[in-house]
Amino acid sequence: MILDVDIRHEQGAFVLEASFQSNGKLTALFGPSGSGKTTIVNAIGGLVRLDHGRIHVQEQVLVDTEKYIFVPKHRRRIGYVFQEGRLFPHLNVRQNLLFGRWFTPRRDRKTRFDDVVDLLGIGRLLERRPSTLSGGEKQRVAIGRALLADPRLLLMDEPLASLDDARKAEIFPYIERLRDEGRVPIVLVSHSVAEIARLATFVVLLSEGRVTASGPAADVLRHPHLFVPPGLAEAGALIEARILRHEDSFGLTVLQAKAGPLTVPRLMQPIGAGLRVRLRARDIMLSLQEPVGMSALNVLPGHISSIESAEGASVDVQLDCSGDALVARVTRKSVEELGLKPGLAIYAIIKSIAFDPEALGAVKSPHP
Repeated sequence: MILDVDIRHEQGAFVLEASFQSNGKLTALFGPSGSGKTTIVNAIGGLVRLDHGRIHVQEQVLVDTEKYIFVPKHRRRIGYVFQEGRLFPHLNVRQNLLFGRWFTPRRDRKTRFDDVVDLLGIGRLLERRPSTLSGGEKQRVAIGRALLADPRLLLMDEPLASLDDARKAEIFPYIERLRDEGRVPIVLVSHSVAEIARLATFVVLLSEGRVTASGPAADVLRHPHLFVPPGLAEAGALIEARILRHEDSFGLTVLQAKAGPLTVPRLMQPIGAGLRVRLRARDIMLSLQEPVGMSALNVLPGHISSIESAEGASVDVQLDCSGDALVARVTRKSVEELGLKPGLAIYAIIKSIAFDPEALGAVKSPHP
């Protein structure tokens, strides 16, 4: 188990009681402000001394209050990346990166400087000072500094919160590479559904100091009723695909998923690249017959696996499309008039322009 947390802690009137286990490469802590996300990462990093509980990281006991175990933060080998890069302004990028080495004994130094520089694409920045870097570049350097300390775990407390959309787009691919190619598991704090849909492999939902749900990202994001309070998220499926071809004359790209081919607006990635795609429930229509003579380019056959209550007049219809789990949000009236029920064969219809671009991310090993 990568991360095992079972803690209780009081800060003034706020009481945190959180328990979860994760084997995910990137575990996202998600919830509204004041739900306890930052307190959890601070407890993992040793910045908070807990009242009660235990924390294990990759089978190492960091905290166990019953056994009076509290490993000091400087001995935990936990990397921490904050909202701001917090680089030393008087040092250049190379010197900032090497600063991370000082806290790791030589015998434990396994991460190569050049490998980190290549992974994060910061080779051309090495001689520059932090004042000359963009927000995204600063965050990449801060991640590199943390990695060069050879951490057992990397904590990222809303590392994209202070960046504009352009800088976020710049850093997303590097976090994806770190998740898929790096040796260090990540815990990410986020307020953004699109962000966790793109990056997370495991999600822990928090509200008012309690864990309301946890599990693989694809499972949790299909069930918005797990989010407390309601309205934090909308239902959506996460599927993996690869780029099959580009249709440049139409400005389109065709993806291949287990569910079938998907046509989306033109992407810049090369043919064969793996992608994680989020399909929002509100963008999917259902038909009992295979539709003809319509403008939507994506029609996926499947069957209904379950029907769940949603909000007001709506329900979420869970679908199995050749092994890809999708969800469509329809009205209760539609369910009744179409006779929708578990096991029924159905066609999912998705407009090409309906794909969520913010949640479109890279994956290392897509399904064929």
